[in-house]
Amino acid sequence: MPPIAESTTLSTAARRSAAPAWLVMLLVCAGQFLVVLDVSVVNVALPAMRTGLGLSELGLQWIVNAYVITFAGFMLLGGRAADLFGRKRIFVLGLALFTLASLGGGLAQQPWQLIAARTVQGVGAAVLSPATLTILTTSFPAGPARTRAIATWTAVGAGGGAVGGLVGGLLTEYLSWRWVLLINVPVGALVLTGAALWLTESRQGAARRLDVPGALLVTGGLGLVAYGIVQTETDGWGAASALLPLAAGLVVIAAFLTVEARAKAPLMPLGLFRLRSVSSANAAMVLAGAAMFSMWYFLSLYVQNVLGYQPLQAGLSFIPHSLSIVLGSTVGPRLMNRLGAKSLAVTGAVISASGMVWQGTMDVDGTYLGTILGPGILMALGAGLTATPVAAIATSGADPADQGLVSGLINTSRQMGGALGLSILSTVAASRIEAGHGTKAALADGYGLAFQVGSGVLLGSILLMLLALPRRRTDVAQGWRA
Repeated sequence: MPPIAESTTLSTAARRSAAPAWLVMLLVCAGQFLVVLDVSVVNVALPAMRTGLGLSELGLQWIVNAYVITFAGFMLLGGRAADLFGRKRIFVLGLALFTLASLGGGLAQQPWQLIAARTVQGVGAAVLSPATLTILTTSFPAGPARTRAIATWTAVGAGGGAVGGLVGGLLTEYLSWRWVLLINVPVGALVLTGAALWLTESRQGAARRLDVPGALLVTGGLGLVAYGIVQTETDGWGAASALLPLAAGLVVIAAFLTVEARAKAPLMPLGLFRLRSVSSANAAMVLAGAAMFSMWYFLSLYVQNVLGYQPLQAGLSFIPHSLSIVLGSTVGPRLMNRLGAKSLAVTGAVISASGMVWQGTMDVDGTYLGTILGPGILMALGAGLTATPVAAIATSGADPADQGLVSGLINTSRQMGGALGLSILSTVAASRIEAGHGTKAALADGYGLAFQVGSGVLLGSILLMLLALPRRRTDVAQGWRA
């Protein structure tokens, strides 16, 4: 969830001349839907993208990671830019960048062109997504109206992630893989026109610095580390082609920490991590994200490359998974009030880990009921149950003025963990696949190994939760009931 900026309520006169509330809601929710949809919509299209552009097994991950890394690295910067330069202006800028990049990706003729387009898409999404929420919080007065608006925004985001597989399957099978990106162009153009005509500008009164160096450093460092991990599969851990980018990435991340420690308005205030709730929850979320994020990626490859599903069949097969993660996210706050945030987070992670262990037994003769449905529901349900309590714990110890920032940090941790996890697990899977000479049996073994290693990473997250997360059941539950 992007950071929620301090509320800047529009004046009465401005609200009278503003667009109807339903139209504001429609425009910003459409923008958020596109951002979330593009995290998952490409998964089903990956095999078709590989065939169409000649991508390697490891190259496929960059179609996902290029978007996720830049989305995570620039999200906090996007939220601050909206406050500083105006929410409407940044919304329009982010959506225009996202739409143009979608057009470039849909027309790509070479792998690097598609990856570059996905990178720019991620930057556009990082600028756009925080602006959608801050426009809502400044367009609706505090109270039930704003609560309903944020609930609708959250539901639309969850829906975008849930239907991504189905939308990707429909577009890939009946049109082309290119349309999973090109579909954003007419929708984006329509929303852009509406935003330019009807949204009202607002910004935070106090001047704030924009930490562009911090955003560039954290994104570049994460990308270099991910690239170094990928290179280990082909060249080995001792090769310069792997060690140099890994070392460079760590140096860049260290430079990021140095910049943040000295900046007057840092992107990521390091002092927040002195709070046990913030540091432990973010560390647990990095590990959980590293394990859980790759689920859709490997399942999409398995059902199409091994079981022979068509893209639409693959998208339809994931509907129960999508419903499970929505269910977990929906009932999570209620269960948290009864069990406590820490207990629910651990329970959700255990459920997800059991599904990953089960999924790791996949083979070339797998069936939908025996191999896909059961473990997939467990993994998705557990992921939905885990996210809310970990976020609640992270924000429980922070000052009210820092709540939005800490919410943004926990989402950034999830995305960054997912990007690094996908690099590691893809490398593990590719190594097993290459050893088996790329046969269907080798593909199944490689994807299964990725789930087995992922379950081990998730067990590490569970251990960290048990040892480090503060309990504080009453405070956390009351805060989220409110």
